[in-house]
Amino acid sequence: MALDFLVLFYLLCSVTALEETLMDTRIATAELGWTAYPSSGWEEVSGYDENLNTIRTYQVCNVFEPNQNNWLLTTFINRRGAKRIYVEMRFTVRDCSSLPNVPGSCKETFNLYYYETDSVIATTKGTAFWTEAPYLKVDTIAADESFSQVDFGGRLMKVNTEIRSFGPLSKNGFYLAFQDYGACMSLLSVRVFYKKCPSVIQNYAMFPETMTGAESTSLVTAVGMCIPNAEELDTPIKLYCNGDGEWMVPIGKCTCKTGFEPEDGGACKACPSGTFKANQGSGLCQLCPHNSKSNNEAAPICICKNGYYRSDADPPDMACTSVPSGPRNVISIVNKTVVILEWHPPRESGGRDDVMYNIVCKKCRADRKLCSRCDENVEFVPRQHGLTESRVFISNLWAHTPYTFEIQAVNGVSNKSPYTPQHVSVNITTNQAAPSVVPIVHQVSSTMKSITLSWPQPEQPNGIILDYEIRYYEKGGSSVKCDFYSGAVQTPSNTVCGCSFPFQDHNEYNSSVVKSQTNTARIDGLRHGTVYVMQVRARTVAGYGKYSSKMCFQTLTDDDYRSELREQLPLIAGSAAAGVVFIVSLVAISIVCSRKRAYSKEAVYSDKLQHYSTGRGSPGMKIYIDPFTYEDPNEAVREFAKEIDVSCVKIEEVIGAGEFGEVYKGRLKLPGKRDLYAAIKTLKAGYSEKQRRDFLSEASIMGQFDHPNIIRLEGVVTKSRPVMIITEFMENGALDSFLRQNDGQFTVIQLVGMMRGIAAGMKYLSEMNYVHRDLAARNILVNSNLVCKVSDFGLSRYLQDDTSDPTYTSSLGGKIPVRWTAPEAIAYRKFTSASDVWSYGIVMWEVMSFGERPYWDMSNQDVINAIEQDYRLPPPMDCPAALHQLMLDCWQKDRNARPRFAEIVNTLDKMIRNPASLKTVATITAVPSQPLLDRSVPDFTTVTSVEDWLTAIKMGQYRDSFLSAGFTSLQLVTQITSEDLLRIGVTLAGHQKKIMNSIQSMRVQMSQSPTPIA
Repeated sequence: MALDFLVLFYLLCSVTALEETLMDTRIATAELGWTAYPSSGWEEVSGYDENLNTIRTYQVCNVFEPNQNNWLLTTFINRRGAKRIYVEMRFTVRDCSSLPNVPGSCKETFNLYYYETDSVIATTKGTAFWTEAPYLKVDTIAADESFSQVDFGGRLMKVNTEIRSFGPLSKNGFYLAFQDYGACMSLLSVRVFYKKCPSVIQNYAMFPETMTGAESTSLVTAVGMCIPNAEELDTPIKLYCNGDGEWMVPIGKCTCKTGFEPEDGGACKACPSGTFKANQGSGLCQLCPHNSKSNNEAAPICICKNGYYRSDADPPDMACTSVPSGPRNVISIVNKTVVILEWHPPRESGGRDDVMYNIVCKKCRADRKLCSRCDENVEFVPRQHGLTESRVFISNLWAHTPYTFEIQAVNGVSNKSPYTPQHVSVNITTNQAAPSVVPIVHQVSSTMKSITLSWPQPEQPNGIILDYEIRYYEKGGSSVKCDFYSGAVQTPSNTVCGCSFPFQDHNEYNSSVVKSQTNTARIDGLRHGTVYVMQVRARTVAGYGKYSSKMCFQTLTDDDYRSELREQLPLIAGSAAAGVVFIVSLVAISIVCSRKRAYSKEAVYSDKLQHYSTGRGSPGMKIYIDPFTYEDPNEAVREFAKEIDVSCVKIEEVIGAGEFGEVYKGRLKLPGKRDLYAAIKTLKAGYSEKQRRDFLSEASIMGQFDHPNIIRLEGVVTKSRPVMIITEFMENGALDSFLRQNDGQFTVIQLVGMMRGIAAGMKYLSEMNYVHRDLAARNILVNSNLVCKVSDFGLSRYLQDDTSDPTYTSSLGGKIPVRWTAPEAIAYRKFTSASDVWSYGIVMWEVMSFGERPYWDMSNQDVINAIEQDYRLPPPMDCPAALHQLMLDCWQKDRNARPRFAEIVNTLDKMIRNPASLKTVATITAVPSQPLLDRSVPDFTTVTSVEDWLTAIKMGQYRDSFLSAGFTSLQLVTQITSEDLLRIGVTLAGHQKKIMNSIQSMRVQMSQSPTPIA
């Protein structure tokens, strides 16, 4: 209320100049008490002004005496901060010509002076004070009109008014002095004042009273303050006060705030309820748009009603809208591994015209009880998100696989709604389809008449590969340009180095075809020194897939052969002289020559392949650098890890908890790149500097690695909170849990492929002189394409921290995963690549047992004692003998006797190329080292019920199914057939095999046991 009154007061103030009076003799009723010198000069008298008002005046008229010098000094006048003073003088002057017999010294003027001082001076000054005139002259004052006589009423005639100013003043006050030097005059009144600009409201800003400047031309700046409910529009807000006390030159202005509108008189009035004003300025309040409301006054925006929203781009005056309803009438067309979806738009668009569609793709198990997001290689045309048309073409799906597609209808406000977008789901199952393209073809070796090739299985076999077809023909014409590697190498850009065919090669019409049951083939009957173009395709029951890219390979020339034969002649000369021996030796030399040629021809290829496999292509290999060798570990983070702006990271859901904080799934959107799913490790609040350093050291380690079987570091966030480590997202999570969830679902070749990927990653690490120290299935991550990648480089940082996790605790103290650790590392902390090989053997056992815990429920100390007594883990169920033998090789007590990772990779490659080598299943008696008790087959003499038996073989999920089907005793269980298992509900092939093997073992034990099993 007081503020409103103040505004009204300012509005009523005059905008004309204000005058503040310091002294005015017109209102004096007593003697003025000014000082006159000499005493015969100025005289104070009472009189009347022209209006017959009583006044006190000073007069002097000594015109008949020559040499007059009469002074009149006012009392002390306080200037009150004014810098320039104005003096208004009203006076009369007698015309000298009207006076008879006056000397020539008669005057009609007088002088005005001022004397500036900080304090009152004594008025009894000596003669020198007056004669030396210590005053500053303002002006000589002359009358505009003089009078010659006084009328009969005694009134003074012809009064003059003159105003003079002076300044600048700096002391506390001043005196005025009037000097008469021969005039006959009366000083009727003196008014002393200063000027100021009045308080004013202009441009919705209040300006205070402001004194004028020291000079008449001065401009004094006044800064304005916005009136209530107004805000600055331009800064600064200024007016200038000129020497006449007038405002001029306005700069800037205020305007009414949001929620307030201008009112006549320069005030800002609140918008009433039901209206709003969204912008600052001179606009007026508006009624609330449709589906919105404002319950209070001064609303800057009308809030949306429940269920209605505005997008970030919607203006405040736009009506609130809602989310659309779901799409309608979905039609799905399935053609092998391609799906076409079409639908009708939703009935309700939510009042908007920006409806779009998102497709959520989920790949499911046969019973559709468990579904997961589709692989990233699934293609959507025109796109997966933000579809403007009601049709999408989906390809690169898996054959014979159930899928669920959710078609979401979204618009500009869907992200404002707390609910999941309205959608419609459609379930489809893909049909039989041919396999995808063989990604790459390698040359293994070559002779003068043959070339041996190898290739990996297609990424999407879409069924069991029946065989492969190799098509080849001689390269003809110069239009074909080839990269003459001894094979094809996949480069980091995922392009294939091979042949360029701008025109059709006429020899292609005369191509030859051979078939192979495995992923290797030897092409015989070729011409020496000839370049051949070769392609491979795979076949399933659905037919052939597409041919691979055209690759160029060359057989050996005569010169190549003779040159290498000459290199071997010294060996021939030093061999036995016997003819038969010579022939045998010659054959052997030919084989050696052939292999040497293959090696020399493949030198470039091998280097390229090593670059592809290990991230380096030169003998000067990159060596791992421990980040803790840096004086400032943060420098290692800056060197090896890319800093990512936190605005590029979008966290979606918690997927776990790490040592330092939560682990999230999210999206990473880098400029110029498409969205990527990412795993985001965070550092919890309240961390110490040491914890931050330890946390980021893992990024410093990962950032040095670049290999397809090592988890890829995307970058770090260190310049905001929380601190984050961002890696690629692995859809299937940790290998141990993934295997347990898919028990029995993978073939031996698939499992060997997983182990080969882990070994390749460890080969890369060992070549960089990096020791992992915690290699275990729990630290291997699996993506949607079943590619295994080594991760979790935390234990390699620190091994001295105590922990309550029994996995990492031993009676010897320290942080050691006992069940996975080599004996020398447990006893002497001797961690090397050889100790990683021991751990790799345990990982192989985990893979082949589908995630079984190594050494089962044995204590850590029992494990240590058993290993010291040369006991080793037995082969898992159905484990090939060759694989278990490789495990035992990894578990050699002498670390120098263990294979290196490069040898392990080569061994696994041979198994993959020769699947027949994996058909022999290992038995406990067939292995050289003494195994531990075989826990894969339970002792049925200790089992008393069907529930106990199923729990022992880790099939407890089928307990209710067995009992419901009438198999309530072990005696009845032994009579189960494969058909019974299908009827019970055991449909997974791996689970069927595990249960039937256990039943067979139970039958054997029952036949050998004198005590019947219940």
